[in-house]
This record gives sequence, structure tokens and C-alpha cells, in this order.
Amino acid sequence: MVNISKSLYCNYVQCKKMVWLLKNKMEEYVETKNEQVLDNGNKVGDLARRYFGNYSLVKYDEVLINMIMDTKKLLKDGKEIICEASFKFNNLFASIDVLKIEDDGVSIYEVKSSSEIKDIYKDDASFQAYILKKLGYKIKSVNIMHVNSNYVLGKEFDIKEFFTVEDITDISILKENEIEEYVKEMNEVLDSNKEPNIDIDKQCFSPYPCPFFKYCTKHLPEKNVFDINGKFIRLNDKLKLYHEGNYSYETLINSVTNEKALDQIDFVLNNKKPKINVEKIKEFMSKLKYPLYFLDYETCQFVIPEIEGTRPYQQLTFQYSLHILDKEDGELIHKEFLADVNDKDFIRHFAESLIKDIPGDGSVIIYNKSFEPTRNKEIARMYPEFKEDLEKINSNMIDFMIPFYEHWYYTKEMEGSYSIKYVLPALYRDDPSLDYHNLDLIHNGGEASSSFIDMIDKSEEEVLKIRKALLKYCELDTYAMVKIYEKLKEIE
Repeated sequence: MVNISKSLYCNYVQCKKMVWLLKNKMEEYVETKNEQVLDNGNKVGDLARRYFGNYSLVKYDEVLINMIMDTKKLLKDGKEIICEASFKFNNLFASIDVLKIEDDGVSIYEVKSSSEIKDIYKDDASFQAYILKKLGYKIKSVNIMHVNSNYVLGKEFDIKEFFTVEDITDISILKENEIEEYVKEMNEVLDSNKEPNIDIDKQCFSPYPCPFFKYCTKHLPEKNVFDINGKFIRLNDKLKLYHEGNYSYETLINSVTNEKALDQIDFVLNNKKPKINVEKIKEFMSKLKYPLYFLDYETCQFVIPEIEGTRPYQQLTFQYSLHILDKEDGELIHKEFLADVNDKDFIRHFAESLIKDIPGDGSVIIYNKSFEPTRNKEIARMYPEFKEDLEKINSNMIDFMIPFYEHWYYTKEMEGSYSIKYVLPALYRDDPSLDYHNLDLIHNGGEASSSFIDMIDKSEEEVLKIRKALLKYCELDTYAMVKIYEKLKEIE
């Protein structure tokens, strides 16, 4: 009989077919977990133990019985706080993040690095409570500890304010019958040689992306409804079309009404030439005012704030690239800033350098208007002395994503995306120097963010290598905008 862990149980809650595939089709598994998310989970889990003061830790062991025996010993020794306390009832197994032994029962604390409680977390904690209750323990409370998104780091870190603890005891009691039924079903599914017949639906995407999505959609054509940009057709509408049997581009062309989604479909089916709205683009470009400042930021997130005045998961600006063109046929100048990861004041230094490098009233060209302006507003709240200068920069910003989002300029190669990672190679198909895939080490914003944080524990040689890669990556982001500018200027 297969052991059912709390993670496997949560997989079953999401999709009954997933647990069968995990046992029988692991060769079809495609990793969907983000390494940064896993790392954040470990950091928050370690921190949560300190919340309770002195604690005992059951060390992980592949042989589960060893963890269970260690837990029994700690209980016998009268330990009050046991982390990773491990229990088994029949073939159900769970390691509890924090178990608090009290006079009138035990309290369970499930720790999450999220800033909100998802329904699946309640299933997770309730499953643990179910096992302990079956083993004869009196459950005093079942709780979920998660990050308080409103916490702001002051002079000292306040662990009690950083965490929010929510009691879900009543919910766990209501879920007991459901758990009983699910466990029975799970054992039947896991013992069966027959793959469950479950079709594509919301469970493929929520609460987590399914690692078997590619396998479960192998019956679909290479280009299908799930490839359409989600900004143009929402997931619920995609699922509706799919269940109606309307999922190939050939059928969607006659049923989709969103103009941008139709472009994505039509350009692939008919191998269309680029669509260019000359009038709209010329009007857009006429708003540019020299000097032009092509600007891009890189940010990182600390789940546990390390800089005074910042919140968990706040986007912290650690790097920018800036290409400057003082006039239409002028010389292109490049400036940049990359913080020292050990500098606890790097946001201030970022702002000081930025304001120095953008002294004029020219157009500040960005790509995605929701990002850089928001970061500037956050910096201004932290450092009011920079507010006027940052507001001035924001007031001059022009978003180069607009022509591509609006499909004033669209090509088949953009594949429905207006991301610069798609737009640039679509406009310059034969220039490998503009291909992000050809960069060393860092190829996207996520890699840039994690690489910056990783430098904390790296050798001097490794730090130099990462810094070089970060500078090269960010420089390409702004040079890409310069090349887009040149392409749009050609339009007559």
C-alpha cells in the first residue's frame, strides 16, 4: 500500500488523476515549481520555529519510521515544541511544521510563506489533524501561520508582527468526513492499473500548475486554445471552448471575437505578413521628446525583509540600465547601476544614481508602464527627499509596449505576446546579438532576481561572474528598446 503524505493528499484534492500519474507516469512529469518559491518556503519555515522559543527538531530521514520514533522519544521526554513531528496512521503520514504540546491537547501549526491563506492550505492542515485524531490525540487547535504582507521592517525585526496566525480548527472538523472519503478513494486509485478518466479543467491550473499538463493535452493540436494569450481570452472562456470541442486554431478562427486573439490565430493559419498601423505608430512616436532615456529596472524580493522600511515580497530595485540618445542622429550613450548585495542601503544608492543620470526633461522610455513608475513611487515613500525628482521621471515616461499590446505592430513570430522577449526577435529575426537565449547565465528577470540574492553566499570569483552577467542582461533590455525605437522610426 502506497504511503499517503500530506503533499500527496493535497495533489489528490486538486486532481484525482494527478496522484495516479505520480505513481505510474513520472517520465511525463514536467517541473513547475519555482526554486525561489521553494527557497522562500524553507526560510519562512526555519524562522517560524523561532516564533515559539525553544524547540526540538525531528531531522528528515528517508526511512519514515526513524522520524516517527524520534518524535515518540521527544514526546516521552516532555518536549513542548516539536518541529517536523512525524506521525503515521495506517498508510497516512505527515510531518507537522510545528506541534505544540499543551495541558489540554496539542496544537498544530502549518507554516506557509504565502501572504494569504489558500483553500488548499486548509486541506493540508486538516489532513494532519485527522491523522493525530485517529491516533488518539486531543486536538486543541489547528492553525495556519503565514507572512503578514503589511509588516514593515523597523530598526529591529519583530517576529511576532511578521507572522499572522489564523485558527482553522472549526474548518478542520468539518473536513473530517471529506478526508475519510478521499483517503478511501485514493487507496483505490493508487492500487488500480487503470488511469483515471479526468478531462482538462480548472484543476489543471489551480491551485498550482499541473506538472502533467503536457501529457494530458497530448491529444490536442500543436497550436490550440490554451496557447492564446490569457489577456485576450480568459481561462474560463478557454475551458468553455475546449469542452465544446472548439480548441484548434482552424475552428477558433470562426468563433473567437477578440480582435487580438484573432490576430494570433489568423497570422499562424495564413502565414500573414506583419500588420503595421502606420498612422497610430507615427502618432505615438510624435510624442517623444529628446533626449531619450531608455530605462529598465531589475528587482529582487526578500520574503523576510532585510532593509529598513520594506515589506515582505516588496520589489526592491537593485539595478538599472540606461541608454541615452540626446538627439535623433546623436551618439548613443550607456549608463548603468548595479548594487552591492551586502549594501543595506542599496535602494537609496540606486535612487541617487538614477536621478543623477536622468537630469533632463526628455522622454523616459520603458517597457510595461505598471513596473518602473510603481517602483519609483515606493522609493519616494521610503525616501521623501527623492519624491520630486522621481515624480518628474515618472511624468516623462512613455511605454514602448503599447504599440505591440494594441497590435499596431504585430507579426506571426510574436505568438500573441507583447513581451519584449518575443517582440525583439520578431523584429530582428537574423541578429543573434539580440537573442536573450544567447546570453550567459541570466536570460530573464526571474533569473536576474535570484542571481542577485544568490551573491550573498558566493565567492569573490563567482560574484564577479554573476555581476558581469547581470550587467549584460539588463543592458540588452534597454538596447532592445533602442532597436525597437529604430524599427518604429523607419515606418512611413
